Formats: sequence, C-alpha cells, structure tokens
Amino acid sequence: MRRTTSFFVLMTLFTGANFLLFAQGQKDKPPADAETPIGPKWWPSEFGADDQRGAANRQTPKKVLEAKDLIAEGKVYQLGRVYEAGMPVFGKRHYSLTIPGLPTGKPMGKNQLVHNDELVSAEIGQVGTQFDGLGHIGVRVGNDDLFYNGFKLSEFGTAYGLEKLGVENVGPFFTRGVLLDVAGLKGERSLKAGYVITPEDLQKALDAANAEIRPGDVVLIHTGHGFWWMKDNKTYNEGEPGIGMAAAKWLTEKKICMVGSDTWATEAVPAEDPDRPFPVHQWLIVRHGVYNLENLDLGELAKDKVYQFAFVFSPLRLKGATGSPGNPIAVR
Repeated sequence: MRRTTSFFVLMTLFTGANFLLFAQGQKDKPPADAETPIGPKWWPSEFGADDQRGAANRQTPKKVLEAKDLIAEGKVYQLGRVYEAGMPVFGKRHYSLTIPGLPTGKPMGKNQLVHNDELVSAEIGQVGTQFDGLGHIGVRVGNDDLFYNGFKLSEFGTAYGLEKLGVENVGPFFTRGVLLDVAGLKGERSLKAGYVITPEDLQKALDAANAEIRPGDVVLIHTGHGFWWMKDNKTYNEGEPGIGMAAAKWLTEKKICMVGSDTWATEAVPAEDPDRPFPVHQWLIVRHGVYNLENLDLGELAKDKVYQFAFVFSPLRLKGATGSPGNPIAVR
C-alpha cells in the first residue's frame, strides 16, 4: 500500500511537471489558427479567387434604388476637403500645385487665346480626402508581401503601377450611406486622440439615429476630430480617436462595402496594441476587401442630423494606383 501511494505521488508530480512544460510550450507558440501575422489565411475571397474589387461587388442595382429612395429634399453635402498647400499630411507625404507659365499657353490666333494648366505633385491617392484601394495595405508573410485575396506583391507590383488591385478596378459607389455620430453621442466637440470606439458606441449611435446597417452600405463615423483640420494641424496629426478591432469586426460582419471618417486613419491612434500598427486597415482592406475613406468633412452632416442618405463617390480611374482623391457627396 505504501509502495502504491509513493508510486502514485511520483506519477502525479511527473505528470504535473510535464503539464507545466507543455503549457509553457503552448504559451510560447502562436495560436493554432495563426497561419499569418494577422491570423488565418484570408483567401480566396468570397467573391472568387481572381476578384480584384472586394466589397465593391456589393454595389448592386438594388443598392442604387435603395439610395435613390433616401433622396427627399435634394440637398447635397460635399464631404471632401479642399486640396491645398499646408493641409495635414501623414508622415513625409507632400502636396504641391503650381501654374506653370502664367499664362501656361501664350496668346494664339487673332482672338489671342491664352490658357492655364496646373502641375500637381503629390502621393495623389494618399493626401487630403483619400480613398484607400486594395493595393494600399498588405502584410508580410515569410518572404512574401500579401494583399487582398492573397495576391503576392512580387507578382503584381511594378514601379509604374500595380498590375492587380489598381484603383481602376473599383468602380463607382451609389449606395445607401449611414452616419454614426459618436462625438454627438458623447456630447463632445471632438473625441480625444487614442479613444477607441467600441461596438457598443457604434450600436448606441445607430440606435440614436433610428437606423440600421445593411449589406452594401457605406458607414461614416463622426468623431469630431475634423474640427482641427487647418486649425491646428499638429493636434490633428499627433493622434486620433477611431474604431478598434472589435468595432471593425462588428462592421465587417454587417457586410458593408466602405468605412469613412473625419480622421486620417479611421482607427484609433495610438493603436490598442503598440506592437501592431494600423491593424484595422489590415482587417478591413486585406482580409475583407472593405474600403477606407479618410479625412472627410462630416461636420455639416452631423450638425443637420442627417443619418441616412444617398452616398455617391467615383474613384479616379488611375490605372495601377493604390488610392484616389475625390469629393464624395451625401444627398438627402
């Protein structure tokens, strides 16, 4: 009996020690589904292995008719910012416009016709009001840089434009738009930089708007951060409120086609995890093909409490480009 008890104790200790070693080993390993730095493989897309449009495929004739039915007054809201010198830009991006010649074209003919042209230098799809295409954000997996639908940059990237996922593939948006006024919900002019907008925030804003989110919708998030645009560019650029990963997942579950905001990244900066910069971009664009529209002017829309509207935007057909400038509009 004593020998049996001793044997049982030894086996228990041995098993416990091995369990601790096993547990430690498991702790040091990535999760079983972590095939990439951003989780399990995300390809092929639900729209097909060769798809280059992502969630823009949800732009159907039905969505156009849904949007049309929201137009009751014919009032148009311009949501794009003015492109001008001195506007906030991220990192070392730049913007410059010049009129060469003044006039560019000298007098010609008996009618002495003159004309002006402009020369614009910029990361044209990534300054001011900017539409992030599917070729903008990727993730390095091993030795490959992978983008939406698992496309490898080494196989479609060139110095003169992308041969896949260029913004010319997207097409126009004429769909139902929903404004979620989180700043108004909180009673703040502007949410603080770094504030992480949660699914609960979005749902409360949706309830306050007496609205719902449907597949193919564009969802615009008013944080109030746009107040600082061209008033205090340092404050605007230093950080921003925005959605966190939980809110991003909440939105993609609703099968939307685009998220827009009055901030320069849509997601909270600083990030929730300092070791994972801009994870929401990867979640939306890379994993789900959902587009991101940044640096919008949503102040008038929020002030007028316009929460549902026809949303119209057509990215420039810049072959091989990663994004597009533009002036999206809301029509009520």
